[in-house]
Amino acid sequence: MEACLGGAVATKPPLPSDVLVGQNIRIGRLQAGLSQTELGAHVGVTYQQIQKYEKGANRIGASRLQQIADVLRVPIPTLFDGAPTAYHSCQRSVQGLLAKPLALRLLLAFDKINEAARLAVVHLVESIPQGAARRSRNRNGG
Repeated sequence: MEACLGGAVATKPPLPSDVLVGQNIRIGRLQAGLSQTELGAHVGVTYQQIQKYEKGANRIGASRLQQIADVLRVPIPTLFDGAPTAYHSCQRSVQGLLAKPLALRLLLAFDKINEAARLAVVHLVESIPQGAARRSRNRNGG
C-alpha cells in the first residue's frame, strides 16, 4: 500500500521473503539462459515486471509463481531456498551473492578451469580488495 504524505508517495520496503524469492528467480533465469524479456513473455508480463519481481519490489501471486517455476523447470520450494532458518543461514548469504550481476557467470566459468588456474584466480580476486584499500589509504594520507 502507498500512503500520500504531503505530495510525496511513501512505499513500504520489500519483505525479506519477497527479496529472497526474487533472487532465486534471477538465479534460475540466468541458469536457464533466459533474459528478463524472455521469461516475461513465457509468463505473460513485461520485462519491467520481471525486474520488479527479482528485486522483491512486487509480490508474486501463487499462479504466477507456479508459471515462473514451470518455465524455469524448478519445483516451487526451490524459489524459497534460503528462507531464514538456523539451518539455511549460510546458504542464504550464498544465494544473495549468486544473485549479484555476473556472479553466476563467474562461478560457471570458474567451474570449467583446472585446479591450478582456480587457485590463481582465487588469489587474484582476494588481492583486489586489499590493493583497493591500500590505494584509498594512500590518497587519503593514511
